[in-house]
Amino acid sequence: MELRQLRYFVAVARERNFTRAAALMHIAQPPLSRQIQALEDEMGATLIERGARPIQLTESGQLFFDQAVQILERVDSMKAMMGQLQAIQRQRLSIGFVASTLYGYLPECVRRYREARPGVDVAFHELTTLEQMAALKEGRIDVGFGRIEFNDPAIDRTLLRNERLSAALYLSHRASSRLGALKLDELAGDTLIVYPRAPRPSYADQVLALFRDRGLLPAVVHEVKELQTALGLVAAESGVCLVPASVERLRRDNVVYRALDEPGAVSPVIMSTRKGDRNPEISVMLRVIREMYRKAGLAFGA
Repeated sequence: MELRQLRYFVAVARERNFTRAAALMHIAQPPLSRQIQALEDEMGATLIERGARPIQLTESGQLFFDQAVQILERVDSMKAMMGQLQAIQRQRLSIGFVASTLYGYLPECVRRYREARPGVDVAFHELTTLEQMAALKEGRIDVGFGRIEFNDPAIDRTLLRNERLSAALYLSHRASSRLGALKLDELAGDTLIVYPRAPRPSYADQVLALFRDRGLLPAVVHEVKELQTALGLVAAESGVCLVPASVERLRRDNVVYRALDEPGAVSPVIMSTRKGDRNPEISVMLRVIREMYRKAGLAFGA
């Protein structure tokens, strides 16, 4: 017995006419009659008195009709409940982010997203880019904002923008009084503070690659866990650090920021999602970002 057979039977019983029931169920009359006959054969009972006009249900048919209606109502109720459950589950967006994106446009992006989707619960998880990849695959987050490019067939990546880098210097540094942009070779003799220490590869490797690609070698490389620690060590005059330009909004005593005059001295901001994820909130988030960039005069994807 199939649910569609029950629906066909209920339609015939209610319409008291095969032709009208067939039109209602969007099926030709002969196949409808065959389905009802198959149902009677399976039940081992005649359900419909076909000679009557309009058609009538037999005593067995009336009992079967009452039960069929209850079954179909329960099935429809289950479908409705599942739909409601799915709707509730979709009303949540979990975001993974690296700390430096908080000093850029991510807070404004989330604010605008919440304005566009006030009924969605937004959850945040501070994760390195590498950790975000695992969290996406495991379903712990829906979207990640990071800075490292990974080739993973299970992940879709969208380049939002390339953010220029700045040098964070302590106030007494020989280049701190300079108003113009700095060259990397001016920092090659300093202790270079990079973050995060782990997991790797990370933003630290992007910074080290900038020096290596130019044949430069920092005097000492000091790896720390996070951005705040790195800036604290700069303030303590323990070294210099390269940071995304948006971090300049983070003011620390005894720390100044200077732009870099180096081609390719940028750090990408990348939005990552699961391959093939049809969560509509991801499309909304991307639309909000594009609109925000347009109003801010920023080139999307460049």
